[in-house]
Amino acid sequence: MGVSSIFPPISSILMVASTVLSSEKFIKAIEISLRTFALGMTLALLVGIGLGALMARVKTVREILGTWVNIFVSAPISALVPILMGILGIGEATVVATVFLFAVFVIILDTQVGISKADRSLVEMGHSFGANRYQIFTKILILSALPEILAGIRLGVIRGVKGVVIGQLLISIIGVGELFELYSKHFLMEEFWSLVIVVFAFALLLSEAIAYCERRVEYYAGSR
Repeated sequence: MGVSSIFPPISSILMVASTVLSSEKFIKAIEISLRTFALGMTLALLVGIGLGALMARVKTVREILGTWVNIFVSAPISALVPILMGILGIGEATVVATVFLFAVFVIILDTQVGISKADRSLVEMGHSFGANRYQIFTKILILSALPEILAGIRLGVIRGVKGVVIGQLLISIIGVGELFELYSKHFLMEEFWSLVIVVFAFALLLSEAIAYCERRVEYYAGSR
């Protein structure tokens, strides 16, 4: 078996890609993958930003959770997927939980750092103008921390894409994981690599979109 069998020419991959992208199996797989990714990322954003803000503002919470967050940022989350399968079963819920775990910890960490670095003089100014806690949080702390929060979201999105692929690969019965399993089992390498390119392109486009928002926010913050 030659290298060309495993890594076919890019021309043949691109020729097959149009067939793969228009197939009913691919469309159904992408629908499932996008749904589980969106649910997992939404939960990761809500929990990540909320918990990160809480850790930045409350010392006790930071002392209790700080070590665990740092551990899970660098831990191999894929090792937890079999445990999630045992708890949640083999299905979309496990993939959603996998995406959540892959993405949430880096969002927590960057949100905490961003809010901790917020300019205290702005907070004092807000108090002097009669701003309440909610206004201080939403209009000063969150906006000041937005560049760091967006950086965390960008990393979280990339990790979330990895999570949805790994989760579905290990389950191998839904989404793009089912297609990866099907193509590799039948040695359909053109189809396999065309799917890899699609997943990579999706992650890159999302990352670049968030990076653009980061640059706009940093430009605005620098011009104030």
